[in-house]
Amino acid sequence: MTGNRRCIGLDVHREFAQVAIWQGGTVTQAGTFATTPEGVREFAAGLGPADEVALEATGNTWAIATVLASRAGRVVVSNPARTRAIAEAKVKTDKVDAAILAQLLAADFLPPVWMPDAATSALRRQVLRRAHIVRQRTRLKNQVHAILHRNLVPRCPAADLFGIKGRTWLAQQDLPPDEQAAACALLRQLDFHAQELTLIDRDPGQAALGRPEVLRLMTIPGVDATVALSIVAAVGDFTRFRTPEKLVSYLGLNPRVRQSGGQPASHGRITKAGPAHARGMLVEAAWSASKAPGPLRAFYQRVRARRGMQVAAVATARKLAVLCWHLTIKGEDYAFALPSLIARKQRKLELRAGAPPARGRKGDAAPYSLAAVRAAERDLAAQGEAAYRTMVAAWQPSSPVHKKAAGAAAAASKGTRLIQPAG
Repeated sequence: MTGNRRCIGLDVHREFAQVAIWQGGTVTQAGTFATTPEGVREFAAGLGPADEVALEATGNTWAIATVLASRAGRVVVSNPARTRAIAEAKVKTDKVDAAILAQLLAADFLPPVWMPDAATSALRRQVLRRAHIVRQRTRLKNQVHAILHRNLVPRCPAADLFGIKGRTWLAQQDLPPDEQAAACALLRQLDFHAQELTLIDRDPGQAALGRPEVLRLMTIPGVDATVALSIVAAVGDFTRFRTPEKLVSYLGLNPRVRQSGGQPASHGRITKAGPAHARGMLVEAAWSASKAPGPLRAFYQRVRARRGMQVAAVATARKLAVLCWHLTIKGEDYAFALPSLIARKQRKLELRAGAPPARGRKGDAAPYSLAAVRAAERDLAAQGEAAYRTMVAAWQPSSPVHKKAAGAAAAASKGTRLIQPAG
């Protein structure tokens, strides 16, 4: 079986893929094949259970890997950022890249990328498509504000410039004809994107109603359906992360660490590795959670007092990532959740998924409209916040000197003999 093992490296491009085959310690070039459905299927027909294939993650990688996985014994998708042997090669050609991939795969030294299932891949595409439309709407709104700004128009008295009252006020402003025409064109595009956003929200909303992890994450303050869907789409299977720190590292919310020799480690900014959209959603949720009563707000305020607002928001986002891991792995809801707020979030998700409105009938989300119910729930959350402040009141940041002293004391208590330097 070992003699028949073949490790195949593919340097994939838009129109073709270069093939290199490692077998018995020798690497040979096997030409190219077209990266079309027919070309990929024809190449896959020559594979067998003893063959292993490696390729780097690019735009068309997942479609190719899905076809190859039906015939090959193993398909490894590599992270290009971690394939340093290719990135730092002095001689870099398609043949060299394919050969290095084959050799790294043969040595089992190729860092793989998790391959999502079909449902997770579809959810990722829907989430990113929605994010693109939201960015387009923001760009259009900024252009309208720019028109008003350069024509010295004061701020709109209405709360929403793009609502009914805001548009009525905008139509009454004395703008040059070309600027007025540009503003009307931008509003028409904005309406079009709003319709597209409504249509796109339906499919992810229906998918979210069938995924218990999305509903569980929505019990966290600041996490709505959009944030929960973004996290679930980016992570996929939470069980592939053995610890919450692994998930934090995957989302790029862990600090950079540099340490050499006997010098203490220095920590810098976060790595920002992994899915940027999910990381941004967590930061937005952190800002929202910092305004709601509960332990998360107490944590944010404690960090803000020492490090400032921006660092505190990122630290709270990291805390949210850890919380998401624990809730999903343990199958539990957030302990300090507000029942009426959760019911309102779920009802908004149902409407987003296309559920008919129930006007005139009270549903599970009706208590949220009662001020007394909301006040009682906020008081309970405030008690949790006070309990957290009491618990961490005596915490002090530990320095490297304190850590060394604690380690020495622990070693001495165990009877370990410490070697003293001579002289």
